[in-house]
Amino acid sequence: MAEIEVVVAHQACATLRVGDVFLKIDGDQTRTDVEVEAMALAPIPTPEILWRKPPVLALAAVRGTALGRLGEPSQASSRAWAAAGAAVRQLHDAPLPPWHGRSVDELASELDVECEWLVSTGVLPADLVARNRQIAEAALRPWTPVFTHGDLQLSHVFVDGDEVTGVIDWSEASRGDPLFDLAILTLGQEEHLGDVVAGYGTDVDVDVIRAWWSLRSLLAIRWLVEHGFDPAKPGCEIDVLRARM
Repeated sequence: MAEIEVVVAHQACATLRVGDVFLKIDGDQTRTDVEVEAMALAPIPTPEILWRKPPVLALAAVRGTALGRLGEPSQASSRAWAAAGAAVRQLHDAPLPPWHGRSVDELASELDVECEWLVSTGVLPADLVARNRQIAEAALRPWTPVFTHGDLQLSHVFVDGDEVTGVIDWSEASRGDPLFDLAILTLGQEEHLGDVVAGYGTDVDVDVIRAWWSLRSLLAIRWLVEHGFDPAKPGCEIDVLRARM
């Protein structure tokens, strides 16, 4: 019998691996509905859905290996990173999904709340929060919405050699800012930004991508702490914020 591996588990959801099958367990079926529909609409490789019996979604393993992990050097080639950029462009050129993502006003309000929490709890120094909040403001501008993955961490993009073989974890997919996807993909991997932009194949405002690095990190830290993750690990969110100083 295949061993059971706990891939991730926290209060929101859990993912188990049994052989070549991933079992995603989520009490909020709205997230699973989004994931299933987004994978059906996406024009790039996604995991095969084997079956669904709420609260469990069973997915086949994707061929290849992840581009990397946040906080660790990526072993993927420059061509693999460029291929990831090309896949993101293909997604962004696809028809919009029928549901919307967060608005600029919603993000700005959330940023206010999270920055206040980071300072009042002493999780981060006030000057670090203030500097990154200033940088993050550049991301809070009007954008033309595209089909975004919404959580395009480098560990969610799988490659085999220089080919993208699959993109996983679509529960945050929505209409959104294309530069947000590019920012999440390159968070903590600034040395690969040029490869991704080259593969994406169009003019990209790199300053806005850097703004999203700050914005995303400021918004994520409380959630990570409360769900048992460590944003202070080398190369992760807090180091991303410090690098902006």
